Amino acid sequence: MDPAVGAHPGAGRVTIGDVARAAGVSIPTVSKVINRRDGVAPATMVRVQQVVDDLGYETSLVARSLRSSRTGVIGILVPEFEPFSTELLRGISSAATGTGYELLAYAGLMTGADRPGWERRSLSRLSGTLIDGAIVVTPTTALSSSTIPVVAIDPHTGPEGHATVDADNEGGAVLAVEHLLALGHTRIAHVQGRADLASAQLREAGYRSALAAAGIAVDERLLRDGGYQEDQSAVVARQLLTLEDRPTAVFAANDSSAVGVLRAAADLGLRVPEDLSVVGFDDVPQASVTTPPLTTVSQPLAELGTRAVEMLLTMLRGEDASDHVRLPTTLRTRRSSGPAPTAA
Repeated sequence: MDPAVGAHPGAGRVTIGDVARAAGVSIPTVSKVINRRDGVAPATMVRVQQVVDDLGYETSLVARSLRSSRTGVIGILVPEFEPFSTELLRGISSAATGTGYELLAYAGLMTGADRPGWERRSLSRLSGTLIDGAIVVTPTTALSSSTIPVVAIDPHTGPEGHATVDADNEGGAVLAVEHLLALGHTRIAHVQGRADLASAQLREAGYRSALAAAGIAVDERLLRDGGYQEDQSAVVARQLLTLEDRPTAVFAANDSSAVGVLRAAADLGLRVPEDLSVVGFDDVPQASVTTPPLTTVSQPLAELGTRAVEMLLTMLRGEDASDHVRLPTTLRTRRSSGPAPTAA
């Protein structure tokens, strides 16, 4: 082998010129090889490809898109890398294996007043030159105007105008509250999710409907806004648990909120589940290692990611995809829920 092959020609990014010099051919010849065009002798093609592999040469996504109008990359856009998004990424990554597409995970990292619209700004930066299509996790607005195929997972506003995948939020909340009712609890609090999210609204609707079906009037004092955040939920849980007639159970809108409830209970010296039962929603990995392990409503997070990939690949082939896929939820019973105490 040429001694130049396998030696890094410089400290910076490997260029097509570096490959040409190491292989002893012209730049147009290297271009033909990496773009799989005819006109190169088989032996030369093998030699150039060996140099490409040895030097770790990669064409830029922008250059690739300018040549072929495709990049071979799917963008995964999330507002931030938190447990829910991370688990979805696992399912997406598994489903994308062997499809010929690479994945680009991108966090909008928008907070506070800047948060709404993060996904449109992100799509504007990436579409066309970096990604062929996108899966967007919990978008804040409709994305039907996007110039590339887009699938939304659990959109804030619910299914509207474009391909979406979500789980049965309301049905899952009913399962959670029915579980607590079956254990004898009648004073069941709800730590709510973010008010602007359809998922939070549906989970509260399930809470209310399960109580109504059991003939129990909703005590509005037992509903507090946890914002899907652990710290905020710990604060409002402390308020609930110091009421004179405190709840004997709490249904939290997600697992992060439920962890906040567990923290508040521990700080107040309440035993879980002997004094207080706690149920969450999502079944992220943390749920099984809390103290005690958390009873929660399980969203099929990996399957949500898989179905989103399947829908997007269908769209990238120019075929029609389902407008909306809703997956069932199940209850995972662990040790944070138990019979209602005889006295609160």
